[in-house]
Amino acid sequence: MAGRTASDGTCFEVVEGPGPAVVLVHGLGLNRHMWQWQREALAERYMVISYDLFGHGESPPPPETPSLTLFANQLRRLIDELDVPRAAVVGFSLGGMIARRFAMGHGSRLWALAILHSAHKRDQAAHDAIQSRVHQARRDGPSATVEAALERWFSKPFHQANPAVMQQVRGWVMANSKDVYPDIYQVLVDGVDELIAPSPAVRCPALVMTGSEDYGNSVEMTHAIAAEIPGARTVILPGLRHMALAEDPDRFSAELLDFLHHAEQEGTNVG
Repeated sequence: MAGRTASDGTCFEVVEGPGPAVVLVHGLGLNRHMWQWQREALAERYMVISYDLFGHGESPPPPETPSLTLFANQLRRLIDELDVPRAAVVGFSLGGMIARRFAMGHGSRLWALAILHSAHKRDQAAHDAIQSRVHQARRDGPSATVEAALERWFSKPFHQANPAVMQQVRGWVMANSKDVYPDIYQVLVDGVDELIAPSPAVRCPALVMTGSEDYGNSVEMTHAIAAEIPGARTVILPGLRHMALAEDPDRFSAELLDFLHHAEQEGTNVG
């Protein structure tokens, strides 16, 4: 589907389903097309909005130094332009951090929040490892880190058996600008601290999900995020890594849809 352009240059798509709005926020180095494995199933029940973050896909570079606040405000402007009073925001990885920042600043605009394969406070070794990858990307561009990323993101059997998927995801990452990508990557490193013990607290229904083998966005991190959100649902997908949404889309989508269905049934601020 061809993208549309918002007033700030954000490239987005809308699939008009029968229910309330669900906004999909992709991860670092990816773009709105990463939701191709979920969009159709979601659109059977919901109005589905997907878009490219600044510096990704068909959106322009960030208009200022990248930060979680910048990206949260990009999301707010988009739903304002689309006249969406409230949405369920579904964020993956960096997108999950943006979704949490959005919840802290614009909580009244949410009817549900899904935080998928996203980071919490890192120990020193994990911090140093991701910071090293930022330095690699700044020195040599996205190509410096993409192959190692694919190994972290997919289980070995799936990686070996699905070269077309690997090539598609590799292409998305490689399309990022060497001049922009490292600065956004740095947000993935630095942004976590401002999300710990969120204030104001998140008060909408929340799902926090990861794969049992997503070591960069671990089971422990997922439980820590959920512990800071009253009533949050925690889901761990056995045997899956970071890109569980592509490796086992049926299982991933089923968990997401079940959460959204219950949030919609229980919520008073939907739509």
